[in-house]
Amino acid sequence: MIPYSTQDISDADIRAVARALRHPYLTQGPAVVRFEEALAKAGGTKFCAAFSTGTSALHAAYFAAGIGQGDEVIVPAITFAATANCALYLGAKPVFADIDPATGLMDLADAKAKITSRTKAIVPVDYAGRIADMAGFRRLAGKHRLALIEDGAHSLGASRGGKPAGSLADMTMFSFHPVKTITTGEGGAIVTGDEALYRKLLLFRSHGIAKDVSSFERQGLGPWYQEMQLLGFNYRMPDILAALGESQLKRLGKFVERRRAVAGRYPKLLAGVDGLILPPGERDGEISAWHLYPVRLAPKWTPRRDEVLVKLRAAGIGAQVHYIPVYRHVYYEMLGYRQGLCPNAESFAASEISLPVFPGLTATDQAKVAKALKSIMAGL
Repeated sequence: MIPYSTQDISDADIRAVARALRHPYLTQGPAVVRFEEALAKAGGTKFCAAFSTGTSALHAAYFAAGIGQGDEVIVPAITFAATANCALYLGAKPVFADIDPATGLMDLADAKAKITSRTKAIVPVDYAGRIADMAGFRRLAGKHRLALIEDGAHSLGASRGGKPAGSLADMTMFSFHPVKTITTGEGGAIVTGDEALYRKLLLFRSHGIAKDVSSFERQGLGPWYQEMQLLGFNYRMPDILAALGESQLKRLGKFVERRRAVAGRYPKLLAGVDGLILPPGERDGEISAWHLYPVRLAPKWTPRRDEVLVKLRAAGIGAQVHYIPVYRHVYYEMLGYRQGLCPNAESFAASEISLPVFPGLTATDQAKVAKALKSIMAGL
């Protein structure tokens, strides 16, 4: 089976993890600090806090932004559930904005229309590795005094207008699940240029317990003293994972280059396939990380999308769907969300198929993917 994505682990990665295993610190040690420093540099910003997962990182970012009970957070309908779930964790309400049907990115005009007096933050998602219109969202957030949090789970290594993902929002979340641009097995991080937000992130990920004497409310106690200042969680990343991430990050440019090469071959391989809509290519000044290669079926074939997906898998192609609108999950329907909320997102989700795209995908295997899809489409 050719997967839609998979990790690329080198001998250097294995050696890096082995060194971490031999080090006295398996957690809360120097490997995490080194990884954070390298990641902040890659994101074009000053600070980075690593976390156990991308979800825990996003949870921390929402907390640091002051999101709480009764607030509203605008998120796109097409995203992984965690983008909305993290608002619920803090007692806030996810408000779903529709998408641009060509790219799957959150629609700026619809997000603007969804702002109310309770809106606390806007969270654009860099769907498939393409950076959202962060300049537009920055202006919108600034006008309404909202936090701007970029869900960059798909976009590490991408850039727009010469600026890397990570440098365009108040905080940006990166994910290191095995299918992402780089992996730590599980893991995530928040990069930010704001030191006050950074300090809140560090507290939140470690039970809310401070170790910086200068921040203590109670002074003059012994060196043993630690002070719990807020209710946090154990969201720390172990040094073993950080060592893998630091090693992987050295190949970030190569990983993105290979993904772009794969994405660049698909338009030629799938040219002229009736009923198939390919994602737009990169625009001037844009580099996508191509986390996904999302094709869509034309409206006349959309009712048969699942049939196409089943046949692809039968042919050994591990295609996937990204995603159903979050509010169409059973849990969100239990909360009162209903179909029809974001029409473009619903049409996109019903027609989308993610084809394999990852650094190790060979031209031969990619040709097999294209041949299978062309044959299936011709037989509809």
